[in-house]
Amino acid sequence: MENTSAIASKKNPACLPSYTKNYGHSLDSLAFLSANPLLFSLSSKPTNTNKAFSIILFSYKSGGGLTAQNKKVLRERYGFDSNEYISEPKTKRRKEVQRKGKGKEVVAEEEAKPPRTTHKLLQVLGGKAKRKKLLSPKGMDVRPMMEVVKRAAFDILQVAGGCPASLRPGRWLDLYSGTGSVGIEAISRGCSEVHFVEIDPWVVSNVLQPNLEWTGFLDVSVIHPVHVENFLEQADRSVGSNGPFDYISVTPPYTQVDYGTLMAQISKSAIVGEDTFIVVEYPLRTDMLDSCGCLVKIKDRRFGRTHLAIYGPKWAQKKRKSEKTLQNTAQKV
Repeated sequence: MENTSAIASKKNPACLPSYTKNYGHSLDSLAFLSANPLLFSLSSKPTNTNKAFSIILFSYKSGGGLTAQNKKVLRERYGFDSNEYISEPKTKRRKEVQRKGKGKEVVAEEEAKPPRTTHKLLQVLGGKAKRKKLLSPKGMDVRPMMEVVKRAAFDILQVAGGCPASLRPGRWLDLYSGTGSVGIEAISRGCSEVHFVEIDPWVVSNVLQPNLEWTGFLDVSVIHPVHVENFLEQADRSVGSNGPFDYISVTPPYTQVDYGTLMAQISKSAIVGEDTFIVVEYPLRTDMLDSCGCLVKIKDRRFGRTHLAIYGPKWAQKKRKSEKTLQNTAQKV
């Protein structure tokens, strides 16, 4: 490309003297400009020196233009503020581009997640810790069992166990424990020991453990910070010499488990015995079998979109049938 200062002098011979005259600089200044691939335009008309200087507009191609230092020198030489209009090139923040529909691009900017917080909306419903408030996380990360469902579950278990006022003494296993409200309810109503299985470390340290300390049940509790599947695979170690658990509660996140696979794994595990009761909370339109290993379904109730299934030994089912018969007979009389 031909030098732009040469082009300017060819097209307008009066340009060069006018330029040096108006701005009071020598030809060395033009030599400085000619040495750089700078595109500029100068007016050949005389300029009134009492008025503000005309702004020289310039641009350059990437890789062949002036450096920031040269720009600064250039602006100082022609009487402009050396720090004005000089800025470093901005780097563009990389955005994740997702394709949606027919070739349409949707730009999704990553948003910072707000800090997780807790509130006290739950409470112990019965037993020695009755009416004590429990912590639970705000939002939908952890979904505790509804109080109406929890109350119904423990009422059924107490009647099925032959002790309507409280639970039969025994050991409870709370799978997907979250806040620990189910296991804490079990201790409050008579259980001697509860094992909590919860994988979320934030929930364990900020919700579950504080709830156990607040209710005074930490000494009779064991927390297992592992996945439920891994816990069931290593059930022999967890059970130890104490044998199967007397009660098991299963309250998983609805969309994150396959109930058929989960219940099959539980039924084959060492945590289940012939006299074990299992409480399962499951969503609408989920098929639950009438048995779980050696246990039979003794109750299945619906609470809106939530279902509650309770499995237990056959003797508990017979006891419930005989109680219903006695109730019907009493009503007829």
